Amino acid sequence: MPEKTTQLILKFFLLLFFISILMVGRLLWPFVSILIISLILVTFFRPVYKFMTRYMSAQFASLLTCLLIILLVFVPLTYFVIELSKEGIAYFNFIKGINFAVKTRELIQNSELFGKLQSFLDGYGLALRTEDISNNLADFVSTVGMFFYTKASDWAANIINFMISFALMILTIFFLITDYERLVDFILRLSPLPEDQENQLIKKFQEIAQAILLGNGICGIIQGILGGLLFAYFQLGSPILWGGIMAVMAFLPIVGIGTILLPTALVLLLKGSIGKAVFTTVFYLILSLSVEYLLKPKLVGHQAKMHTLLVFLSIIGGLSVYGVMGIVYGPLIITAFLTLADIYLKNYAKYINGTQTLPQ
Repeated sequence: MPEKTTQLILKFFLLLFFISILMVGRLLWPFVSILIISLILVTFFRPVYKFMTRYMSAQFASLLTCLLIILLVFVPLTYFVIELSKEGIAYFNFIKGINFAVKTRELIQNSELFGKLQSFLDGYGLALRTEDISNNLADFVSTVGMFFYTKASDWAANIINFMISFALMILTIFFLITDYERLVDFILRLSPLPEDQENQLIKKFQEIAQAILLGNGICGIIQGILGGLLFAYFQLGSPILWGGIMAVMAFLPIVGIGTILLPTALVLLLKGSIGKAVFTTVFYLILSLSVEYLLKPKLVGHQAKMHTLLVFLSIIGGLSVYGVMGIVYGPLIITAFLTLADIYLKNYAKYINGTQTLPQ
């Protein structure tokens, strides 16, 4: 066959292959989050699966691994979401049941600190009106209450969708964990990169996957334990329940345990426990800032061999671009870039710079 004909056939085939890739990508795009989370969980729980395959069949080991994931992830998460929804509705009803503006005005008027601040500002011709503060706070609290009520209702309404998505993820994990080597081998055979560069990319993906789960898991446990101890000390409710909820909510950057502790401080303030409310707020700020912006980036960065600042920016940037899944997408994208940049500098930069010519 003439060379030109062969090249034409090759170009036509590559065009069809590229179109098929785009169509498959479009087909699987609605499930991309499930697939990525499934791959991360498979990477994390694969050592457990490999250990169990020594004593049982691969299918049974995969089934037990999926059951373990359900027990460790699905059952606690579902329980916490349901309980948090109940508490959110109770908080909203509590806010509706009191005249917050009057309550706040009474607290402010009885506060010696506010009286001193009012006298200080009067000396400079500035008026600090109790009515304005109480009304603004009342509007703010009503907005917060409505937000939690809406979110609680949304979580309760979407619990079925969550269960369906989780079931699909477990099904994906069941097949992925048994066919992991075949999937990796298939991807490697499709890739035109040298084998050492392909292995480098896969190794980096495995490292960042474990770093994301371990870093977030350890930081979540720390915040959950300390938050539970706070609830136990102030006798605010079940410390185990609320500590567990805070451990789960700690996976969300920026807001995190603030979704629990800030409303708690607000309720304490409404009940007249000003000291406890201030302490809870300060406790939240110190714990959140130290763990979210110092410990978590350092843990993830150490595990993934990535600079702490870069981890922090990848998490915050991923959150702003991709929403909650940005917690995962951000570090993965940065890791892919850094790995490809390393491969480029070691293997291809010399050709681009003209110091060497491409081998024939």
